[in-house]
Amino acid sequence: MIELVVFALIVAVGVLWTRLQSVERRLEAVIEQSRDRFRAIDARLANGASAEPPIDADVAVTEPEPLPDPVQEAPEPEVPDVSVQDASPAPADEDQAEEVAEEAAEEVAQPAETVAYVQPDEPSISETPQTLEEEEAEPEPILSGFDFEDIFGRRLPIWAGGIALAIAGIFLVRYAIEAGLFTPVFRVAASFLFGFGLIGGAEIAYRNEEKVADARVRQALAGAGIATLFGAFYLAGTGYGLIGPSIAFIGLAAVTAGAIALSFRFGLPCAVLGLIGGFAAPVMVQSDSANVPLLALYLGLVTGGLAWTGVKQGQRWLGYLALAIGLGWGLLMQAAGLGGSGDILALGGYLIVLGTVLPAFMYDREGPGAIQLIAGAAATLQMAMIVGQGGFEPLTWALYLLIAAAMAGLGWRFPNLRPGSAIAAFIGFWLLSLWPEAPLIEVAAVTSAMVVIFLAIPLAHVWREQAGLIDWGQIAFGSVGIGAALGYQLAIVPDPRIVSDPALAACLMGLALFPMAGFALLWRRDEMLQLNLSLMLLGAVYLLVFPALLMVSPAWMAPMMAAALAVCAIALLWAREAMALRIAAWASIAMTFLALIATPYFEPEFLRLADEGASEAPLRALVRWASLVPGLIAMALIRANAGSRHVADGLCAIVIYGTLAQATPGEMLPALAAFGGACILVLRQARFMAWGVAFAIALAWSAWPVVKWLLAGGQALGGLAFFADQALASFDILLRLAPAAVLASLIALRSRDLPREARIAFAFVPISFALMALHSLYKQGFAINSIFQFEQYGMAERSIWQTILLLVGLGLAQIENSRISQSLRQIASNGFIAASLAHFTWFTLILHNPAYSAQHVGPTPVANWLTLAYGGAILSVIALRPTVMTIWEKGRVACDSVIMGLITLLAVSLLRQIFSGSLLIAVPIGSTESLLLSLLGIALALGFLWWGSVANQRSWRIGSLVLMLIAVIKVFLIDAAGLEGLLRIASFMALGFSLIGIGWVYSRQLRSHPALTQ
Repeated sequence: MIELVVFALIVAVGVLWTRLQSVERRLEAVIEQSRDRFRAIDARLANGASAEPPIDADVAVTEPEPLPDPVQEAPEPEVPDVSVQDASPAPADEDQAEEVAEEAAEEVAQPAETVAYVQPDEPSISETPQTLEEEEAEPEPILSGFDFEDIFGRRLPIWAGGIALAIAGIFLVRYAIEAGLFTPVFRVAASFLFGFGLIGGAEIAYRNEEKVADARVRQALAGAGIATLFGAFYLAGTGYGLIGPSIAFIGLAAVTAGAIALSFRFGLPCAVLGLIGGFAAPVMVQSDSANVPLLALYLGLVTGGLAWTGVKQGQRWLGYLALAIGLGWGLLMQAAGLGGSGDILALGGYLIVLGTVLPAFMYDREGPGAIQLIAGAAATLQMAMIVGQGGFEPLTWALYLLIAAAMAGLGWRFPNLRPGSAIAAFIGFWLLSLWPEAPLIEVAAVTSAMVVIFLAIPLAHVWREQAGLIDWGQIAFGSVGIGAALGYQLAIVPDPRIVSDPALAACLMGLALFPMAGFALLWRRDEMLQLNLSLMLLGAVYLLVFPALLMVSPAWMAPMMAAALAVCAIALLWAREAMALRIAAWASIAMTFLALIATPYFEPEFLRLADEGASEAPLRALVRWASLVPGLIAMALIRANAGSRHVADGLCAIVIYGTLAQATPGEMLPALAAFGGACILVLRQARFMAWGVAFAIALAWSAWPVVKWLLAGGQALGGLAFFADQALASFDILLRLAPAAVLASLIALRSRDLPREARIAFAFVPISFALMALHSLYKQGFAINSIFQFEQYGMAERSIWQTILLLVGLGLAQIENSRISQSLRQIASNGFIAASLAHFTWFTLILHNPAYSAQHVGPTPVANWLTLAYGGAILSVIALRPTVMTIWEKGRVACDSVIMGLITLLAVSLLRQIFSGSLLIAVPIGSTESLLLSLLGIALALGFLWWGSVANQRSWRIGSLVLMLIAVIKVFLIDAAGLEGLLRIASFMALGFSLIGIGWVYSRQLRSHPALTQ
C-alpha cells in the first residue's frame, strides 16, 4: 500500500503549492502595477516633457514674465528628479502610455522662449526634495513563474523531511515485525518513544523560535510524531492485543485530541500531516487479521477530529478531504469482507457518522451545500452495498433505514439537504425490488419504514408550508417507486408465497393517499394550482390507483376503470379551471383509449367499425366502448376553452360511432354516421367538429368504391379500357356514396358560418359523387366487359357520354334561377362543356381515334358516331369561345383554328368510312380515295374562304390557304405520281381551275373589302 501513502503526499504537496501560488500572484500584480507607473513616467521624461499632468487648454500661454521665484532654465534640458507629487497617474495600458508620450513630445517641440507653465499651488520639479523612493518603499522583488531552486531548495525539503520521518517511523515498526528483531512489547514501546520524541522536538523548536527561525520545522516534527503515535496505538491494540479495545479507544482518542491541540499550537500543516499519517497507519502497519469494529472506530475518530479542526481553523477543505478519505476507507472495508453482524453494525455506524453527522457540522454561514449532499449520497450508496452484501438481513436493512432517517432529519433542519433523502429513497426502492425471496413480514416492515421516512416526512413539510420542489417530487415519485417495488416483489416475480391481488391493490391504494393528501393541501392553498406540482401529484395518484383497479377487475374492464378515473379528473376541472387540471383530464382520457387498445378484445371490435368480422361478445364490446362516452361528453360541455371543446366533440363522435358499430349491421353504418352528423348539424350547428367528424366517417365509407373508380379511370387515361365491372356498383352508390353526398349537401346549404370557399368544397362532394354514379350507371347500361365489346361499342359509348356532358353544360347555361348567381351557373356550364371537349380530345381524338384504332363508327355514312363526336366537339368549342376570348386576346383565332381542324378531320374520316365501312382501318387507302381526299381538301378550303368572306374573319381565310397549300402539295407529290393518261390530265386541269378560282375569289374579296387585310 506504499502507493496510497505516496498519493497522499502528492495531494498534500499540491494543496500547499496551490496556496503558495495564490500569494505569489497577488504580489506580482502589485509589482506589475508599480512598473506600469514607472514606464509612463520614463516615457514622458525621455521626450523632454514634464512629469506633471497635462495643462488644460484654458491656461493662458504668454511670454515669460519675471516671477517671484523664477525657474532657471538650463541651456540643455536635463532629466530632473521625479517626486511623487509631480507624477501623473499611470496609464491603464500600453496604448495610453504611448498617447501620453506623444503629448509630451508635442509640448517639447514648441519654442522654448514662448511658453512658461506656472502652477502657483504646486512646487516645481527643482523645488521638490522628496523622491519616489522616500515616499513609497518598493516591495522586495519576487521572482515570477517557476523557480526550481526556490521550490526544491528552500520550500519543500522541510515538509518532505517531516513526511519522511513519519514514514520512517511506520516502516521502522514494520521492519521490526518482519525481521523479528524485538518483542512486540519493545516494538510498541519504541513506537511510542519515537512519536513522543518527535513531538518533544517540535516543542523545543517552538520554544527556540528565534534560533530556528522557521515555523515549518516544528510543524513537520509534530505531524510526524502524531502519525507515529496513531500507528503505535493501532499496533498495540489490533496487531498484538497488548491492550484491550477500551484502552486502544482511549489511546486513539488521546492521539486525535493531541493532533487537534498541536495543530492549534504549531499550525495547520501539523493537522495535514496528522491526516496523512492517521489514514496511512492502518495500511502501513499490517496485522494477521482485521478488526472491522476497531478500525471503523479509529477511522471515525480520525475523520471527526480532522473535520472539527478544519472548521475551527477556518480551513473546511481539510475536513472535506478527511471526509472523502474516510468514505474511501468504507469501500476498502467492504471489499475486504465483513465477517458477521458485528462488522456490519460497526461499518454501518461508521457510514452513518460520515454520511450524516459530520457533514451536518461542516458547513459555512450559507448552510450545508453540495459537499454535504455528496457525502450523504456516497454513504447511502455504500450502505446499500452492505445491504446486498449482507444478504438483505434485517440488521443491514435497519442500518440503511437509520441512515435514511438521519438524512431525513437533517433535511428537516436544513432544507438544502433534502435531496439527500430523495437519493436515499431512490436507492431504497431499488434495493427493495432486488430483494430475492423476501419474507412477506420483512417486506411489510421495510416498506412501512420507507413510507414513514420517504413519504410521511415530506408530507409533513407540505403541511408546515415549508416544502420545496424536492419534497413534492418525493411524495409523487416516492409513492410510485414504493408501489413499483412492491408490485415487482409480490406480483411480477412468480412465487407461491405471493399475496392475493386485492391485498396488493389495497397497498397501492394506501400509497396513493400520500399524493392525494399533497394535492388536497395544494388545492386548498393554491388557487391557480401550480402546473408542475399538480401534474406530478395527479400522475402519481393515477399510476397507483389504476393498477389497483385492474387487480380487482377482469381484464376486459380496463377501459371502464380508466374511464372512471377520467371522470374524476374531469370533475376536478369542472370545479376549478386550471391548465394543470385540463392537462390531467386529457391525459386520463388518452389513457382510456390506450386501455381500450391494449386489451386483447380490441382487434375484433375495431374491425367492426369497417364491417369486417364479427365481435365475439357484442354486449361486452358495447359496454367497453360506451364507457368512454361520459367523460368525452363532460369535456365537451365543460367550461373549458374552445380548443378542448372541439377536440372533445370530435372524439365523442368517434366513440359513439364505435359504440353503435358493435351492435349495428355493417351496411347501415355509413347511413348511421351521416344521420348522426345531420342531426348535430341541424340541432347544434356550432359543434362543427362533431358533425365534421361524422361527415369524415361517412366519407371514409365511400373511400374504397371511389378509389376503385379512380384507379379504373386512371388506367383509362393511360389507354386501357374502362369496363363495366370496374364501375361503381348500385349497392355502393346507395349505401356508401349517397350518405356522404347527402350530408355534404346539407352542410353546404345550412352551414352559414362556414366560408364561401368551404361551402363550395362541400358542394363539390355531391356533385363529384353524382357524376361518378351517373358514369357508373351509364357504364353498366352498355355492359362492356371485353375487348371485343369495347371495339364494337366503345365509340358509341364515348360519343353519347360526350354528348350528355355537352347537353348538361348547355342546359345549365339556359337555367334562370335567382337563388343561383349568374357567375356560378356560367362556371358550372363551362365546366361541363370543357369536360365534354376534354373527353373527346383525349379518348376519341388521341387514344382511340377510329382513323388508327379498332373502333366501329357505324355502317351508315354521315349518320354515324363520327358525326356525333366531332359535331359535339365543334359545338363545345363554339360554346367556349366567348369565355376563351375574355381570357386570351388570341382566343378567337385559336378557337377558329380548332374548328377548322375538327371539320377537316371529320370530313376525312367520313370519306374514309365510305370506302372502308364501319371500321376505318379495315382496308388500305386506294388511289381514288387519295385523289378524292385532295379534292375534299380543296373543297373545304373554298368553303373556309367563303365563310371567312361572309363572316369577315381573316383567320378562316388564312385557314383556307393553309388547307389549299396542303392539298396542292399532296396532288403534286402523291396523287399525280400515281396517275396516268387522261386521269392525270383531268386531275391537273381540275387542280388548275380550282387554284385559279380560289385566287380570283380571294383577290376579289380583298378589293371589295380593304378592311379584310387588317
